[in-house]
Amino acid sequence: MRPNGLEDAPQVKLNVDRVQAQAMGMSVTDIYGGIQLMLAPVYVNDFFYEGRIKRVNMQADAPYRMGTEALGHFFTPSTLGTGGNEMIPLSNVVKPEWVTSPPSLTRYNGYAAVNIVGSQAPGRSSGEAMQVMEAIVANDLPPGFGYDWTGLSYQEILAGNAATLLLALSIVVVFLCLAALYESWSVPIAVLLVVPVGVLGAILFSMARGLPNDIYFKIGMITIIGLAAKNAILIIEFAVAQRAEGKTLRDAITEAARLRFRPILMTSFAFIMGVMPMALSTDAGANARDAIGTGVIGGMLFATFLGLLLIPVFFVVVRRMLGDKLDEHSKEYLEQVNRPAPR
Repeated sequence: MRPNGLEDAPQVKLNVDRVQAQAMGMSVTDIYGGIQLMLAPVYVNDFFYEGRIKRVNMQADAPYRMGTEALGHFFTPSTLGTGGNEMIPLSNVVKPEWVTSPPSLTRYNGYAAVNIVGSQAPGRSSGEAMQVMEAIVANDLPPGFGYDWTGLSYQEILAGNAATLLLALSIVVVFLCLAALYESWSVPIAVLLVVPVGVLGAILFSMARGLPNDIYFKIGMITIIGLAAKNAILIIEFAVAQRAEGKTLRDAITEAARLRFRPILMTSFAFIMGVMPMALSTDAGANARDAIGTGVIGGMLFATFLGLLLIPVFFVVVRRMLGDKLDEHSKEYLEQVNRPAPR
């Protein structure tokens, strides 16, 4: 943790002796104007040069504004003296003083504040770090101190559990799409039961590489939901077709797993090899790519090897729990197949 500010630094404080200025016939406005004109660039007007508009700024030359003694070279008119236009040096009425003060004053909603910047320790989440900061303000600081979050911390509080809701919504959308596609409740359930296997692989691989649970890891999790469901669909879709032809539940899922074994391995390994450069990248933006690639590779390995063994089991268990009955489309298919050909 560190304060996001500047330490107190030496500064020159110019004190105008108003009584002396009035006695010498000098205007306070002219004094301030002269100081500003000599020390700070003052915009005067514009002029055209080679077809371009240039700005005219007035300021004393560098050698004449390098120290407090420069006030002896700056003059302002006085109403006293011969003709009423006598020039008097500013050093007669302006007294410089070296002080130590902060270069800037931090305010938050009008209150004096200190902007603190920091990050969580290794192995800790940003939410845990924010809870510790809140506890320090509530228990260790005297009454009258308050706190508020800005920047990424403020956005994190606004988001809340949006990531968890997003993952749940993704699963619900996939479930509803599968239910509408196959007109069945058992098929989507059997397909989505393999998703936790892929998520487990993504978590283990990310933990093995010491990657944090950030937004990129969550993007990889959503990707795993679709990829793991894809492998399950390849097997279950064939099992449903085999079941519609009249085969037993066991024979249907066994035949489907045998037929789709090689396509699943081919597509899965092709995808994993394609993502491998992302997981091993080291150039600019490598942290984001490493997080996504590592989670996707781990999820795909688990969803492929363990999924090939568990998907048939999930399908059989779900169908038996919900009642393994032929749906209307399967009955129509069997009637068409068994219907004798017309003579």
